[in-house]
Amino acid sequence: MLHDPSHYEPPPMAHEIRISARDKSVLRELASELAEIAALPVHAEKAVLWQKLNDLQSVRPMVWINEICWQQMNVDDELTLVTEEPWAQDQERELRRTLYQWRHLPGDMIVNDYLACPLAVHSTDFGIIEDVDIVQTDEASDIVSRHFNVQIQDFDDLEKIKMPVVTHNEAATEFRYQAMCETYDGIMPVRKQGQTHIWFTPWDYLIRWWGVEKAMTDLIERPDLVHAGVDRMVDAWMVELDQFESMNLLSLDCNNTRIGSGGYGYTKDLPGEPFDPGHVRPKNMWGCSNAQIFSEVSPRMHWEFAIEHDLRWLKRWGLNYYGCCEPLDGKADILRRIPNLRKVSVTPWCDSRRAIDGLGGDFVLSRKPNPAVLAEATWHPERARADLRDFLQQAPGCHVELIMKDISTVAYQPQRLWEWAQIAMEVAEEFAS
Repeated sequence: MLHDPSHYEPPPMAHEIRISARDKSVLRELASELAEIAALPVHAEKAVLWQKLNDLQSVRPMVWINEICWQQMNVDDELTLVTEEPWAQDQERELRRTLYQWRHLPGDMIVNDYLACPLAVHSTDFGIIEDVDIVQTDEASDIVSRHFNVQIQDFDDLEKIKMPVVTHNEAATEFRYQAMCETYDGIMPVRKQGQTHIWFTPWDYLIRWWGVEKAMTDLIERPDLVHAGVDRMVDAWMVELDQFESMNLLSLDCNNTRIGSGGYGYTKDLPGEPFDPGHVRPKNMWGCSNAQIFSEVSPRMHWEFAIEHDLRWLKRWGLNYYGCCEPLDGKADILRRIPNLRKVSVTPWCDSRRAIDGLGGDFVLSRKPNPAVLAEATWHPERARADLRDFLQQAPGCHVELIMKDISTVAYQPQRLWEWAQIAMEVAEEFAS
């Protein structure tokens, strides 16, 4: 995530990275296992299937799992860290999670044949963080209940939202890159990677500062204030994007990068033309937006207070994804006004039949099965299978990705998610064209 409204992220520091011989040995062993997996021909085959899906020529539904409750996943110490140095632990955590997912719940995941070294890029963010009361039911989980304390009450308070300043600590990037190259020498190549897909979501931030109830009532009672607030948020994101583009800090996302709240971004339509491989621009990439808090807002108000403001952002990208957890089944008409729209979120809380009828085969339907099936006291795999089949039976001729996400708990039984992944692949093959 580029931004985190819960805290300020300090800028990266440039310092030499040194790890012990033991830590290096651990990382090299894990990377060697990953390199063997990355060399398998199945990844190129899956890339073609994802590309055909996103080009609206799908062969079958595609399956992917993310936003996993990793604190409940460890089996036989597969995820237990054994390195000691913090940088090595970050590397180890990522390697172990990738290997774990490949072993147990791969779906249609694709493993790169290189390791990415993110550029040491920093944004000063929006100058305001949430003031929140938290209730936590599982100390091992970062999933909590929040009550947001109101910080935006009038026009003057909008000045609290600042325009971000982006910097790139090139020395810090080089230290990271050299450390990775030395650690993985002879095993996997390392590539520097800039900012890929950006999760653009003005309303996810505004409600944290505005308060949910107050923001919704102000749509009616103080619409001018709401418009001004959304405009300022879009301004902030646009200012930041301009800096990413001018500083040449963007990297392509038409690969196995997550797009919006859905699956991978493979497509023949990107990066498009004109394209300079030495300077990626937004028009070569995917954009996205959503307004999750607008679940019960009318189509007219959804357009007026969200999408119409977002158009300034959405017009800049080659293709777009829209939606997250908000039901969009009754809003196909306004969605069709989004430029270059290619993928639309279809949540478990929408009317599936109406969503399918409204969107049809003109877009990728990014179907999100309900993760609650994994959380119940008793696991019912037959219900998981029936849910997937029910949706796909209603969607002949449609282009569907099945994205299991927002997994808060599996009742500390990770095998449930393993089995769901297998079921989803079986159902996807059943509905191959």
